[in-house]
Amino acid sequence: MDNTRRPFMDKDFLLDTEEAQILFHKYAEDMPIIDYHCHIDPKDIAEDRNYDSITELWLGGDHYKWRLMRQCGIAEKYITGKEDSRERFRLWCRTLSQAVGSPLYHWSHLELQRYFGCDLPICEKNADEIYDICNAKLKSGELSAKKIIGMSKVKVIGTTDDPCDDLHWHKVIAEDKGLGCRVIPTFRPDKILLIEDKGFADYVRNLGEASGVGIDSFESLKKALSQRIDYFAEMGCRSSDQSTVMFPCIPTIAKECERIFNKGMGGEAVSEEERLGFITEVMLFLGREYRRHGWVMQLHFGVARNTNSRMFEAIGRDTGFDRIHSDAPIESLAAFLNELDKTDSLPKTVLYSLDPSMNTALDVLAKCFNDEGVCGKVQHGAAWWFNDNMGGMKEHLRSLCEQGVLGNFIGMLTDSRCMLSYTRHEYFRRILCAFIGRLCADGELYFDEDILGDIVRKVSYENAVKFFGVE
Repeated sequence: MDNTRRPFMDKDFLLDTEEAQILFHKYAEDMPIIDYHCHIDPKDIAEDRNYDSITELWLGGDHYKWRLMRQCGIAEKYITGKEDSRERFRLWCRTLSQAVGSPLYHWSHLELQRYFGCDLPICEKNADEIYDICNAKLKSGELSAKKIIGMSKVKVIGTTDDPCDDLHWHKVIAEDKGLGCRVIPTFRPDKILLIEDKGFADYVRNLGEASGVGIDSFESLKKALSQRIDYFAEMGCRSSDQSTVMFPCIPTIAKECERIFNKGMGGEAVSEEERLGFITEVMLFLGREYRRHGWVMQLHFGVARNTNSRMFEAIGRDTGFDRIHSDAPIESLAAFLNELDKTDSLPKTVLYSLDPSMNTALDVLAKCFNDEGVCGKVQHGAAWWFNDNMGGMKEHLRSLCEQGVLGNFIGMLTDSRCMLSYTRHEYFRRILCAFIGRLCADGELYFDEDILGDIVRKVSYENAVKFFGVE
């Protein structure tokens, strides 16, 4: 029995076969990054933000970390509050040392190694030394937002932007010819679907102001959305993104849409059937608009938001209290895609479910809609949120391989608010190469280096470039 312990997170981290090591180091390691979906604030890039401390970088806005800290009984004031920076960092290090098997353990060490040149294991006894090393690097100016992007070889960043956004910071970034990275907006019209929300009418008025369209009907609402889509396209937008519990398909006649819209604008309660009918018609209209512009339509679903109502009232949304929704019916999603496809109006589409039990069903559904000359027109997107861990990625890859074509996959994204999260692409690439390498080592796949190396390059970078049209 070989009792040799492998080095901690060395150059061959996760690469447990010779084939995996060849594929990663020759075909994945040095590939650039297309981060086609993230939540980075474009203002940070435009102003080349410098960060005051590693605590600000790691704990500012990162609900992944906040969830772990709460599970360890740490007071909220040290998680989302403004308590002493060093103490907050120390408590995070204590938390992480207990989180055996968590992707955050791997991500955080990769970030520490790649950006700060620090190989110390993260734990409470090393917290002060790590804190001082990281802050010295940050104070040197070597890790401003733009420098992190350059170090990470990021070529395209797709931010997440409301239709009402004037995209001012994207304009500023576009004027910076030395950045070496395109920062493009992504059209995120979630709020226009919330007709039952008490803020719906105010949002519609804001949309009218942004578009220059007086919105007094469902038809004028569509006109305003079309105007904003045109504007986003002029600004380089290549995709949309919608997130909801599920995507319904209840086609509704125009007269009924007007009635439902007027109820929402008047603050009247809408029935569940009316709500789903309204969402259906808005999404069908948007899908056709995306097809007109050659955009990719990204659909995120299966998430239940703000589960802890007490904490939602105290600190608001996107703070770590969302969860997997177990009732996102694939039948309505299939009907929605088919309704667009009937008139050849279905754009290239990426499907992300937070429920991993839907993996096989989504991979099978994706293969029902194809276009000549388009590889993988409908994609089962990267393992998302609670699934972008080692087990989740492996299960996603296995389902994709068994039901589809791995060589068509558009690969990883960060879906993150943190500038250091680009190491998630490395993490995914290591898992991808380990997955393929293990098939070869076990005699299940012939090791043709040219073919498999080409697949790794495409999944790591080239497929996303082509799919989103960002060459």
